[in-house]
Amino acid sequence: MKSLWLDTAPDIASDSYEPGAEYDSVIVGAGITGLTTAVLLARAGHRVAVLEARSTGAVTTGNTTAKVSLLQGRQMSGITSHHGAETARAYVDAQREGQSWLLRFCEEHGIDYQRRDAYTYANTGKGIEDLKKELEASAEAGLGVEFVDTVAELPFPIAGAIRLPDQAQIHPLQVLAGLAMELRERGGVLVERVRVTNVTGTRGTSGSKQGAGGSAGRKLTVHAEAGQVTADHVVLATGTPILNRGGHFGLLKPQRSYATAFTVPGQIPEGMYLSIDSPARSLRTAENAGRQVLIVGGNGHSVGRQHHTKGQLEDLVRWTQNTFPGAELTHSWSAQDYEPAGAVPYVGKLSFAEDRIYVATGYNKWGMTNSVAAALSLTSLILEGAKPWARELYKTRVAPQDAFSTVQTNASVGVELVSGWLSGLVRTSETAPPEGQGTVVRDNARPVGVSTVDGTTRRVSAVCTHLGGVLSWNDAECTWDCPLHGSRFSADGAVLEGPATRDLDRK
Repeated sequence: MKSLWLDTAPDIASDSYEPGAEYDSVIVGAGITGLTTAVLLARAGHRVAVLEARSTGAVTTGNTTAKVSLLQGRQMSGITSHHGAETARAYVDAQREGQSWLLRFCEEHGIDYQRRDAYTYANTGKGIEDLKKELEASAEAGLGVEFVDTVAELPFPIAGAIRLPDQAQIHPLQVLAGLAMELRERGGVLVERVRVTNVTGTRGTSGSKQGAGGSAGRKLTVHAEAGQVTADHVVLATGTPILNRGGHFGLLKPQRSYATAFTVPGQIPEGMYLSIDSPARSLRTAENAGRQVLIVGGNGHSVGRQHHTKGQLEDLVRWTQNTFPGAELTHSWSAQDYEPAGAVPYVGKLSFAEDRIYVATGYNKWGMTNSVAAALSLTSLILEGAKPWARELYKTRVAPQDAFSTVQTNASVGVELVSGWLSGLVRTSETAPPEGQGTVVRDNARPVGVSTVDGTTRRVSAVCTHLGGVLSWNDAECTWDCPLHGSRFSADGAVLEGPATRDLDRK
C-alpha cells in the first residue's frame, strides 16, 4: 500500500548525520508539524536539525487526505461540549491562523493548492440532529457556516449538509519539499533514517534569549541509534510522543483509517465532503498524471483491535465503485491519527518538570491546520512568547468528562493487555500461515508472531517493545499492530510508528 502523495512525491534529500553536533533546536519527526516548526525556528536564527526515523512524510503527513479545512466533522460541538464556547473560539482562531500560514507559504514557494467548498453531510435523522449541533457550535465559534438541504453535484441523496466556503486542499509532500528547501536555505539540516530513542539532561534551568536559542542550563542530549547530538530545545513531532514521561500515551486513542484513489468516468464532485454518520466517508479530488482523480477515505477503527482490516479497505472500494460506476482503483493506503481525551490537541511542554522538551499530538484527524497551529505556538514558547489563542486552547485542564474518557480508554487498554496475553499463550502451531496472513502462537511461554509475506515466513516476538502489549496482525498492511497505544511494526519486526522506539526481537 502506497499513498498517491508518496507515489508522486518530489525528491527530498537527506543530509548526513553528525554525532556530537550541537544545535539550538532539534526536531524529532519530519512531518508537517516538525518541518514547519523547524522553518519557523530557523527564521528566528536558530541552528536547527530535523531527525526522522524513516523518510520525510512517511507516517501521517504522507498518508493524510490533506484537507486544509476549518470545517472538521464533529470537532466544534465536541470542543464546546467539553470546554465551552471560549475554548471553541480559540480553536477556530488557531485553525484559521494555521490555514492562513500554510496557504501563504504555498503561494510564496510556488506550491499549487486548490480552493474548495467544504461540506459535512448527513444521511440519517440522527445525523441531522448531530449536524445541527455542529452548525450551532461552529457559528458561535466564528465560522461562516450555512445549512443546505441538497448538494447537486453528489451522485447520492443526502438529508442535509453544513457548508463552509473557500477552504483548500493540498499535495502534502509538495509542501514538505518546500519546507525542507527553506530549512536548508536557512542553514538547517534534515536527516532521515535516524531513530531518536531518548532525550536526557532536562534538569538544567532554561534561559533562552529571544530568537537566539541560548540556554543558561545544561544542553539536552538527544540519543539516537546512530549517536548523540545536543540541543537547547527538543520538539517531539512524532504523531504520539516517543517519550513516556508526559504520560500522553494514556490520554490518546490511536485510530487507523483508510483512503483510496480512483479514476472516475464523467464528472467528479469538486467539493470536499465528510459524512457525519458512520461509517465515515470522505471525498476530495486530486490530480495524478494530468488527470483528475477522486480520493475516498473512511472506515476508521482502533489500532490493533480490528480482526480483518483488509475488509475495511475492501468495503471502501466496494462503496466507491457502487456509488461511482466505472471507478477504477489506482492507490490505496492507510493513516494513523490520535484522538485526545479532551477533544483539543496536547501542545506544549512534555511535562511540568521538563521545560525544554515540547510535544504536539492529538490532532484527531485534522492535522493540516492543527500541525501548523502547533508549530506556531511551540515556536512562540521557545522564543519566550505565546500566541493569544494558545493560552486558552492548550492550557492544562481535565474536565470531568475528559477524566471519565481517560479512565475508559485505559480500562480498555487493560482488557486488551490481559486478553492478548491469554490468547497468545493458548495457541500453538507449526504450520506457516498462508500468504499475507499472520498469527500469534506460544513458544516457550512467550507470544511469537508468525507471518508469511512475499513468500517468506518470519517469526518475531509478538510483545510490543513499548509497554508489553501482545500484537495483532493487520492483514491490510501486513504489519504487527499494538492494541494498547498504537505502536506498529513491519512483518520482520522493524518499528514503523507509535510510542515504541525498539524493534521486535526476531525468533
